[in-house]
Amino acid sequence: MHIKFDLIVVGSGILGTFHAYHALQKGLKVLLFEKDNYPVGATVRNFGQAVPSGMVDQWFQYGVRGLEVYRSIQNEFDISVRNNGSVYIASDRDEQKLIHELKAHYDTIGYPCDLLAGNQVLEKYPAIQPSYAKEALFFPQEVSLEPDRMIHRVHAYMQHHFANLTLQYNTPVIGVEQLNEGVSVKVSNGKSYTGTKLVICNGNEFKLLFPDIFSASGQLVSKLQMLRTVPMPEVGLEGNVLTGLTIRRYESFEKYCPSFHQVDTPDHYQELQKWGIHILFKKAVDGSLIIGDSHEYAHADQVDDLGFQINAYINHLMLNEAQRIVNFDVRKINSSWAGYYPQHPEKNIVEIDVTENIHIRTCIGGKGMTAGIGYTEASIQQLFKQ
Repeated sequence: MHIKFDLIVVGSGILGTFHAYHALQKGLKVLLFEKDNYPVGATVRNFGQAVPSGMVDQWFQYGVRGLEVYRSIQNEFDISVRNNGSVYIASDRDEQKLIHELKAHYDTIGYPCDLLAGNQVLEKYPAIQPSYAKEALFFPQEVSLEPDRMIHRVHAYMQHHFANLTLQYNTPVIGVEQLNEGVSVKVSNGKSYTGTKLVICNGNEFKLLFPDIFSASGQLVSKLQMLRTVPMPEVGLEGNVLTGLTIRRYESFEKYCPSFHQVDTPDHYQELQKWGIHILFKKAVDGSLIIGDSHEYAHADQVDDLGFQINAYINHLMLNEAQRIVNFDVRKINSSWAGYYPQHPEKNIVEIDVTENIHIRTCIGGKGMTAGIGYTEASIQQLFKQ
């Protein structure tokens, strides 16, 4: 049987798209399937923040590589990348101590960052409450994107730039088979395609392909609630704005800050942390601000238990804490939504080689926008060793 494609990819979120991108960069012929009209999962429901500063080990390196690729594509084609940096704002002495310790780590490895005194925070971010901003740690090289635009523009760039790409929307893959050489893929309209390698980047869609494998994989699905204000272009809050609860949550602080497990948890954080809430802000190009988020969990077998509804109490908690941080009216909300992504309690990503040519690469957790590009580059190198 004639093998038509070097690589077939199932799923066109950030993991699937950039597996395809890096394969195309190697001159390979790629077929990319998307089951929906266009990507509608975690890749388009997040803040649009690329923050390597929050990552650890090779995931930090993947994030740094991701910044390079984002900028490289942006130089050729507008995918909504803006280089406004990331800031972690400390609201008490414990959080101040942690950002000093993280700065010491990044100074050691040469990743640029600057401490901002309280008055410098207010000068750079006029929307922050003076009572909140004790100090901050700023990473000038990190970028923000528009989550509802970025992946669509990357698809447009790839279709324009790579003649070896075939991209099919509205095409659920319902069956795959290992051949003597390569793989066969069957889609919902009855057509079949052949390729040398297949990579499945299915997000939290566990029912169409290999449901038994996903049921036994130990994955959880996290449900996040987020809100977007009406446009407020006058609000001075550019870039990726991360706050005290983030300092108390992100992996880089836990791993690289000696004091992380010694800090006290203030009473006003108790109920917020119960719902996995940490408050982030990201201003969009239209002046609206994305605010969130929260985390609820279910096993891969019980995804539907998370429900489609928005929990008003969680939004209330988030907006109350957000209002403690900023000086504009955060309750001028235009929309609210839930996002879902798979994560593993012990692994940074789920890699399962079903056969020698059928590979599952999914469950990157909340790291996709930051580390997904670098990870998929390494994944393609491993799958197509030359």
